Amino acid sequence: MMARGNLPLSQTVRFCESADGVRIAYARYGRGIPLIISTCWLSHLEYDLESPVWKHFVRDLGAVATTIRYDERGFGLSDWQVPDFSFESRISDLEAVVEASGFEKFALLGMAQGGPVAVAYTHRHPERVSRLILHGSYTASAGPTLETAEMEEALTRMIEVGWARPEGRFRRVFTDMLMPRATPEQMTWVDDLMRVSTSTENAVAFRQQRMDVDVSPLLPELDLPTLVLHARGDQMNELAAGRMLAAGIPGARLVTLESDNHILLADEPAWPVFLDEVNEFLEPDRATLAADQDVPPVHRNRPAGLDQLTRREREVLQLVAAGKDNREIATELTLSLRTVERHLQTIYRKLGLFGSAQRTAAAALLHGPDDYASTA
Repeated sequence: MMARGNLPLSQTVRFCESADGVRIAYARYGRGIPLIISTCWLSHLEYDLESPVWKHFVRDLGAVATTIRYDERGFGLSDWQVPDFSFESRISDLEAVVEASGFEKFALLGMAQGGPVAVAYTHRHPERVSRLILHGSYTASAGPTLETAEMEEALTRMIEVGWARPEGRFRRVFTDMLMPRATPEQMTWVDDLMRVSTSTENAVAFRQQRMDVDVSPLLPELDLPTLVLHARGDQMNELAAGRMLAAGIPGARLVTLESDNHILLADEPAWPVFLDEVNEFLEPDRATLAADQDVPPVHRNRPAGLDQLTRREREVLQLVAAGKDNREIATELTLSLRTVERHLQTIYRKLGLFGSAQRTAAAALLHGPDDYASTA
């Protein structure tokens, strides 16, 4: 696997047809085990590659797995003229993307409003999904309280009035909720993305037709490894929604991310945590793929501790063995210096190394790039 940031930002965009004839645009990017992403509404497959908000999602997840992303019906490169935005239609869209991808089994990542779709798909096709990841998502749409109904009505009215306006005054309300810690450049980019990603009519219809979504009855029937990630200060979908997901799915693990942003930004500490959690969670799928492909075993004299390292930890150790210092490693892997130091401490602990020479000893345990490749 290439280090974060080393994959060229190019992708293959294709189209498939959903059950009702709507054309759905999907993109393939990256390498390794398959990861299909049940998307959120705010996407545009082309603009995402240029985005200071989404670019790191594309780049870094592509370094972890072969990713399949798609634009929802009515958004981005997918058809804008659609008969409806019903939950059933959205599930059919994901089914069409899965079939077009050619993957028989894959990990599934449901982001925000794509989470309930991912849950429903997994419930209907348990034999296809190896592992389930849910990020910033929920079990049901806006609740039945008067307060939430009034809020939804106000937001819908702002969409009707301001969605297509050249200035982003009305759209900025949504942007502030999505990522209150963003820079002005990042906020402006999302303001503009909203306007170019869909029409006012589609934005209104989509919000109205997602109000009847509730997958909570399906959760106890899911039987697969599940990881739930949620930002502590998420204003779009509160942390309580993530807790409900994790509590409802047997054996699910909840990771609370220290961020106020619904959309995690590349330069905040929560992003490498998110990426490392996803990377490590997918590791069993890599082992299964290696076994299926009859990958030759590692050298028999290889220290057992090396096999306990995650993919990210092996990347860090490989760069240590190449003579890189911590700052150079942080730059090459697009990590913070503190994150690199944290990985090294974990590596030393797993390898049972202590004292002033632990860095040299850890590097010496590697037998070269072939050994690394055989376990990556």
